[in-house]
Amino acid sequence: MKTADFDFILPPELIAQVPMPERDQSRLLVLQRNTGQVMHRSFRDLLEYFHPGDVLVLNNSRVIPARLRGVNAKTNGQFEVLLLEENATNDWWVMLRPGKRARVGTEIIFRDTAGNATEVRANVIDTNSEGHRRLRFSGTANIIEMLDTLGEIPLPPYIARNDPGKLTEDKIRYQTVYSTPLGSVAAPTAGLHFTESLLAEIRARGVQVCFVTLHVGLGTFAPVKAEAVSEHAMHEERYEVSDETARIVNHAKQTGHRIIAVGTTTVRVLESVAALHEGQLVPGNGRTRIFIYPPRAFKIVDVLLTNFHLPRSTLLMLVSAFASPNETRGREMILSAYAEAIREHYRFFSYGDAMLLL
Repeated sequence: MKTADFDFILPPELIAQVPMPERDQSRLLVLQRNTGQVMHRSFRDLLEYFHPGDVLVLNNSRVIPARLRGVNAKTNGQFEVLLLEENATNDWWVMLRPGKRARVGTEIIFRDTAGNATEVRANVIDTNSEGHRRLRFSGTANIIEMLDTLGEIPLPPYIARNDPGKLTEDKIRYQTVYSTPLGSVAAPTAGLHFTESLLAEIRARGVQVCFVTLHVGLGTFAPVKAEAVSEHAMHEERYEVSDETARIVNHAKQTGHRIIAVGTTTVRVLESVAALHEGQLVPGNGRTRIFIYPPRAFKIVDVLLTNFHLPRSTLLMLVSAFASPNETRGREMILSAYAEAIREHYRFFSYGDAMLLL
């Protein structure tokens, strides 16, 4: 398949810049995969689609305040640093701008969110083929413990922020209500619609709710640049599956109940592990580069709740594969549903509306 096959035109005004006043007030487009029928609902109507015995699986990774600001210790030139992945305590791969001024040996002095200089510094110790820098931090026992003072929530590039008050709100709203382990630089956005009360109502309907962890990297926003989809080099992300989640999911599959995945990141965890273990979910942690695009079979996930995704993105390709497993026609089905969502003025991307694929 060609990457261009997954392109579509989105009016810029449909890119959601702020969340809804309440998390569960978003709209919900429901797609019946066997017929292609589309229904327009509200997010709380999701309750109608759950059955007793279903298992709802969510990604509980928490977004870190990963965007830092500092200056060159020698020239006072400004840097913006985005933490990407921790190698060890105070040892991180980062995206650094402007990168050309950050040669190996450069020392950076970091400022807090008010713009004041701090004791925290870092030295550039390496670069890689992607243009990322490796930093060794000093002046703190662990840079993670300083992020609330130094860092900002790394909103996606399509969300504009000029009002500091909105950034304060984003610290709360660009996290799921159930997020716990720190590690993501982008939110698993399908989960942003849930409230504690809605999750309680779901459990009251006899649905088991459990969690996996996948720490979302910046690659989730990266468009596929290869002409052919199969030539794309997928980004790698860390995941973890608990004993409890593995037990619940495996029992549900064995007894004929549905697994409902919230978000493409959850799908990536479940299907990555299942691919390694003959369709079983096995507890443990690891790293995945799984790239799901049509045609693709799914071993665990039966229902998918997701947001609306960027053109040419690996996320759009995953959803297209899920729309019609083992076939390629899911792409047409999804793009048709997206076209209707655009006509109906749905809100797109991270703070946007949701889609349920049954």
